Amino acid sequence: MPREISLGNRKVGEGHPTYVVAEVGINHNGDLATAKKLIDAARLAGVDAVKFQKRTPELCVPEDQQDKMRETPWGYITYLDYRYRVEFGQDEYSEIDRYASQGEIDWFVSVWDEPSVDFIEAYEPICYKIPSASLTDHGLLKHVRQTGRPMILSTGMSTMAQIEAAVEVIGTDDLLITHATSSYPCPPGELNLKMIHTLRERFPCPIGYSGHEVGLVPSAVAVSLGACLVERHITLDRAMWGSDQAASVEPGGFMKLVKYLRVTEQALGDGVKQVYDSELPSLNKLRRIQS
Repeated sequence: MPREISLGNRKVGEGHPTYVVAEVGINHNGDLATAKKLIDAARLAGVDAVKFQKRTPELCVPEDQQDKMRETPWGYITYLDYRYRVEFGQDEYSEIDRYASQGEIDWFVSVWDEPSVDFIEAYEPICYKIPSASLTDHGLLKHVRQTGRPMILSTGMSTMAQIEAAVEVIGTDDLLITHATSSYPCPPGELNLKMIHTLRERFPCPIGYSGHEVGLVPSAVAVSLGACLVERHITLDRAMWGSDQAASVEPGGFMKLVKYLRVTEQALGDGVKQVYDSELPSLNKLRRIQS
């Protein structure tokens, strides 16, 4: 069977162009106008989809963290209150759905709990992303699998045994696994890009890369190692407030990123040695002995 899945009207996997996802996440800081600007920037860069995050804060924030105080743009508030501030509801997602459709760009979300899955189902998403933090939440995995939609499983802060257990729960049909390291930003020495090869050897499904590093080169290297999907956070300005901003790529950088990924795809070739027509003038001029 081919190592591929369908996301919307696109085939993603071996033999297909790299599927590029601009992770908006919560870099909109709860502001719909900012979210729209990020969608515009992603579309202009030529990405295939934008991704948001959907949580039910009282379920997703651990109890011992809910009352922790935090400095935010909305004042000194609890971590739970902050999570509510950056969470979009029905009005915002309905507008995101309309705006993305108008701009002819796909969108989907990372879901952090079962009610969030039920909420997003109304928009008939092209797939669901399981964030690294939820990889061990087998109840959530089963709930998402019951929707029948393709799944993307992120593997940051997880052991190989935990990844295998998650895959055992959901199976490999309509599954794409992304290698990730969940530090923001991630130092180069912890990117461990060779895990892409390890995951390709272990699982028969497509393997992608969710990067949180500073810079663009590792994402291109990920493609050269076999990643068929690349996801990077997008921001309007890395100096904006928010925990993910520093590990994000600004609009101009995202345009370069997509270009680098496409050049990398072209440069990989097919592994069959041949003499190209463009080489013939040099061959005739420089090679003394023809055989």
